[in-house]
Amino acid sequence: MNIGDLNVQIMKCYKCRLSETRKNALCGEGNTNAKLMLIAQAPGEKEDRDGKMFIGPSGKVLDELLDFADIKRKDVYMTNLIKCKLPGNRRPKQDEIKMCGTYLDSEIKLINPSILVPLGYYATKYVFEKYALRIPLKEESYSLWGRLYLTYERKVFPVQHPSAILHNPGHKDELTKNYCKLRVIITECKWYQSCPMKRFYEEGNLSREWIELYCKGDWQTCVRFQMEEKGEAHPDWMLQDGSIDERLYELYYKNKK
Repeated sequence: MNIGDLNVQIMKCYKCRLSETRKNALCGEGNTNAKLMLIAQAPGEKEDRDGKMFIGPSGKVLDELLDFADIKRKDVYMTNLIKCKLPGNRRPKQDEIKMCGTYLDSEIKLINPSILVPLGYYATKYVFEKYALRIPLKEESYSLWGRLYLTYERKVFPVQHPSAILHNPGHKDELTKNYCKLRVIITECKWYQSCPMKRFYEEGNLSREWIELYCKGDWQTCVRFQMEEKGEAHPDWMLQDGSIDERLYELYYKNKK
């Protein structure tokens, strides 16, 4: 099956009650070779009417946030957890999530993005459960936003849904900061090729997690990167979080002999 075949299934889906009230079942849109897959909760009223992703008020906010991150819509793939409009914009029900989730699973498999970007709580909860990541209670979901997670297959970078700004403009600075990280996490740290962490990793002395979450992930939070940018001295055996690894220290001096 290809993405076209899947989209036909989505558009013709009548598996649950949502098919009775929708106008259009929305398929994903964008670059089918994208590194980033943005996963929203469900279509809004304008999206349902016109059959296109993010064309309502949230879409205008999303475009602005992506612009801040220097990312174009054509460079990402966007889809929804729930393919049909939720009546009265209510919360999705578990059976609806279960049925629509099979379509999202197929999209992820076919598009095969490097990084999943769930927007908001329900999309994040589904992705975290899919990849066996621990998710906190809904009221504590704020702790997830703007943090990069590594699974056995790909990375996950949850962010707030753009509509958060519509409900509370005071969230704009936080959302802008988190969305701007999208540009960071799809590019490699400029110091990586000469970084001792690369050598330790290639020699089998450093786990993949350190490389994927920092060197090829959120390198702005790497203490080594921050010190390098300031011209501050730091030992080759210092890890990306600033901690000292005695084992790397011993390996470093062993290689010096």
